[in-house]
Amino acid sequence: MATAPVLTCAIIDDEEINRLTLEHYISLTDSLQLVTSLDDALQGLNYFRAGNKVDVLFLDVQMPQLNGLDLLRVLSDPPIVILTTAHEDFAVDAFDLRVTDYLVKPFDYARFSRAVQRALQQHATPMAATTPVAAPTVPPDNDLFVKVNNKMVRINFDEVLYIEALSDYVIIVTDKQKYIVYTTMKALDARLPFDHFVRVHRSYILNMRRIEAIEDGAAVVPGGQHVPIGKSYQEAFFRKLNRI
Repeated sequence: MATAPVLTCAIIDDEEINRLTLEHYISLTDSLQLVTSLDDALQGLNYFRAGNKVDVLFLDVQMPQLNGLDLLRVLSDPPIVILTTAHEDFAVDAFDLRVTDYLVKPFDYARFSRAVQRALQQHATPMAATTPVAAPTVPPDNDLFVKVNNKMVRINFDEVLYIEALSDYVIIVTDKQKYIVYTTMKALDARLPFDHFVRVHRSYILNMRRIEAIEDGAAVVPGGQHVPIGKSYQEAFFRKLNRI
C-alpha cells in the first residue's frame, strides 16, 4: 500500500499564539512536516529568495512592514498557500491570488484539516499529470469558498448552472439561488479547478454537465434558462461538448 505524501510547510505569522496554534495542529497531522516558523513577512521573503522551498505556506495577512498578500505578489514561484487571518475582508484579493484556502481565526483542528486536505489534493494533481502509468488520482473537491455579502460561503459546483459577469462582479447561478461575488470573470475562470466549466461567451462560464439542449446558438440548462454561446467560442465549445 502506498504511503500518504508528507508535505513540508512553513508558517509566517507575527502573533506568537497563532504560530503556536498552527505548530500544534501541524504536529498532530501525519501528512505535514514543519520546516520553519517565522514571525515576519520580510523574513519570509528573504527565506524564499534564498532558494528555500516548501510545499505549503500558512500565511497571515496583516503584518507590519509587509503584509501576506504583498508577499505573495512578489514571490515568483509561491508554494501552495493557506491564508490564516482574523479578517474576512481580504477574501477577494486572496481569490485573485489563487490561494488554496482561507482560514478565518480562530479556527479549530477540523477546519484546519479540511484545508490540509485541499492542499494535498492540489499537490497531487500535477504529480498525477506526469505519471507514465495509469493510476487512481485524488479528485478535486466539488466546492470552493467565495466571498458573498462580507462572508465566505461554500458553494457546491455540482449545483452550479452557469456564471455570468456583470460589471465588477459575477453572479453564480445554481438550481436554488444566485450568489453575487465581487471578483472578475478572469480571476474566477483561472480559479475554477473543474475542467467541465467552460468559457462560452465573454460574459458567461457554463457547467457543461448541466446542459439539457443546444438551440438557437445557446445552451439550455435546467429551468429553461438559455446561456448564449459566442461565435468566437463555438468551435472550442463543440469540441469540448463531444468529450463530456
